[in-house]
Amino acid sequence: MRIRLRTTIPVALAVLGLTTGCGAADMTKQASPFAHNGGGKSVTLSVQSWVGAESNVAVAQYLLEHKLGYRVDTVQVDEVPAWDALSQGRVDAILEDWGHPDQEKRYVEDKKTIARAGDLGVTGHIGWFVPTYLVKQHPDITDWHNLNKYASLFRTAESGGKGQLMDGSPSYVTNDKALVKNLKLNYKVVFAGSEAAQITQIKQFAREKKPFLTYWYSPQWLFKKVPMTEVKLPPYKDGCDADAAKITCAYPQTPLQKYLNADFAKSGGKAADFLKKFHWTTDDQNEVSLLIAQDKLSPDEAAKKWVDSHPSTWKQWLS
Repeated sequence: MRIRLRTTIPVALAVLGLTTGCGAADMTKQASPFAHNGGGKSVTLSVQSWVGAESNVAVAQYLLEHKLGYRVDTVQVDEVPAWDALSQGRVDAILEDWGHPDQEKRYVEDKKTIARAGDLGVTGHIGWFVPTYLVKQHPDITDWHNLNKYASLFRTAESGGKGQLMDGSPSYVTNDKALVKNLKLNYKVVFAGSEAAQITQIKQFAREKKPFLTYWYSPQWLFKKVPMTEVKLPPYKDGCDADAAKITCAYPQTPLQKYLNADFAKSGGKAADFLKKFHWTTDDQNEVSLLIAQDKLSPDEAAKKWVDSHPSTWKQWLS
């Protein structure tokens, strides 16, 4: 009988030596029990704290276990500490990275402890969004030049007399504080704390048809439940975000990437080959995300449902 392990290790656990938020990870002393274990049939996947990343891992885990006979462990790690963990072999793979050029240069190009594993197949985009029902009332609100005119609409108890720009977790990729300062906007960035907390607040605002301005991103299943329209920031151009402190431009369109521990990429056998071939669409990811977040299926149940209905997609990953 094949043992099936479904352990998710929270970010804050001291045994992993992680700190929350933007803190660095000290993963030199503790490892996941199955990561990089000398060629055994086990794989450790890093899972970030948003549901899209959870969907990638759920489907990959399901197929690794049920079709390839691997034991799979998942470790929840914030974005930057995940690179440290991957470099040190504490996890074998990151399946959704939104762009960390400093870590890529350090670990992929210089140390060569991490290997590129190709596109996920999904293009990510971060932006500022308002509810579409608000746009119908104030059509010009989608131009950033007009945000100060509407700042009073977005005031909350947390924003101190300014308009509130709601962000999720401080650990996410965000330029929002610099953008607010450099574009001279009368707004304050207020962190909800997590994707789940941010979704709860967005849903509450939407139920009451209240105004809100939020950092948000696609792909994301919530757009199907709460229609939102992007605020047009100054257009993104190559290099406009090189100096984070001086940034005045929108976020780029980012083809999301996969990365493997370099040793695992060479010696990980069928599991490494499978993860390199793992490639699906935004619609695929959103389908699984909706099953998890909206229909309240477990990740394993959601993965099984998707796998059962999309054999032509995943069978290519096993060939």
